[in-house]
Amino acid sequence: MRSPSDSPCRTATEDPVSSTSVPGLTRFNTSTDSEARSALHEVCASTAWGSALLARRPYATVEALLAAGDAAMAELTAEDLAEAMAGHPPIGRPKPGDPTSSREQSGMAGASEELKAEMLELNLAYQEKFGHVFLICATGRTGEQMRDAVRERIDHSPEREREIVRAELGKINRIRLTRLVEEESA
Repeated sequence: MRSPSDSPCRTATEDPVSSTSVPGLTRFNTSTDSEARSALHEVCASTAWGSALLARRPYATVEALLAAGDAAMAELTAEDLAEAMAGHPPIGRPKPGDPTSSREQSGMAGASEELKAEMLELNLAYQEKFGHVFLICATGRTGEQMRDAVRERIDHSPEREREIVRAELGKINRIRLTRLVEEESA
């Protein structure tokens, strides 16, 4: 049986797409370093992650970009992960005026006041134990699924939780990178 924290999050297509057929990827590949760095920071707040992706441009396919993101995520230090997590608001409290966090946390939008209060308590307990926000790829998850995941994960060791956070952050980054090159083409 899969645990809530192992539930798959929607990710990019596995079919390679050439840079020439994805105008957003071409735009990303040809943008200035400053523009690309800014776009990557919107995907992930880790400077090391963004620098690694920037250094590997140009990308022939979206899948190559996603693979580079995965590789960079695997190389992040604990400090780099902390920097990346600092860019994420707590579940149930998306950044005001930020359509990305609101969209990603939409599963909490229709949650009952009781569930929202419970998530606040669980978020605080989690943050007290681990020293950072509870991070989960919330895309496509209900409020109840997120609550169940934090309940399960709060009993993990810090080492186990750090690796789960790394995996969840990787899922979030894949979704955001895909959206970046798709939106860029619009």
